[in-house]
Amino acid sequence: MSQGFLKSSIGKKTVMALTGIFLISFLVVHCFINSLIFFNDGGLTFNTGANFMAHNWLIRAGELVLFAGLILHIIQALILTIENRKARPIGYEMVNGNANSSWYSRSMGLLGTLLLIFLIIHLTHFWVKSRFTGLPGEDANGHENLYAVMQTTFTMLWVVVVYTLAMVSLAYHLLHGFQSAFQTLGLNHKKYTPLIKNIGVAFSIIIPFIFALMPILMYAGVIK
Repeated sequence: MSQGFLKSSIGKKTVMALTGIFLISFLVVHCFINSLIFFNDGGLTFNTGANFMAHNWLIRAGELVLFAGLILHIIQALILTIENRKARPIGYEMVNGNANSSWYSRSMGLLGTLLLIFLIIHLTHFWVKSRFTGLPGEDANGHENLYAVMQTTFTMLWVVVVYTLAMVSLAYHLLHGFQSAFQTLGLNHKKYTPLIKNIGVAFSIIIPFIFALMPILMYAGVIK
């Protein structure tokens, strides 16, 4: 991509789309690993998966790419939001937003900001401890016990509420972002667009639901 293209509006949207799709793929992997807690075996299966992710050099290198993609996604979102506001500094006296778009498509900036706040909290709870400050001992298989951190974290009701609300924000963010990313990349076709839309809706519901279910079930004592 040329520098001129990247500075253009369509260039910025293309970068947003590409980084968004990359982050969507990360959500699939992250959801799969975390869902290992549903084995309900005291965290042994989950810790095995988490241990693999933590010590595999390819995964560790991928973390750098992930953070770079995330930062770029956030920066591009801020730039596009500012440019859109400058393009129309004075709003219409009467705007019927629902006539042309859904409320969540018009609230991507707000939803993204809420997710950024959640991400900082989430990284503090788990990533910082697993990478820097250390975990509380090992499990029966001799793996670092990240599951124990989950158990402690999700005994706090406010944390469970924050995580659940964040997943609601994620669901709405994905409802617009999933299809929008493919549309920006020019993947529009009367045959495939409805399929992409349906997959996007299903993804936007299932993935956040699974993520939200984890802290709720742990707090309720269903998963021990």
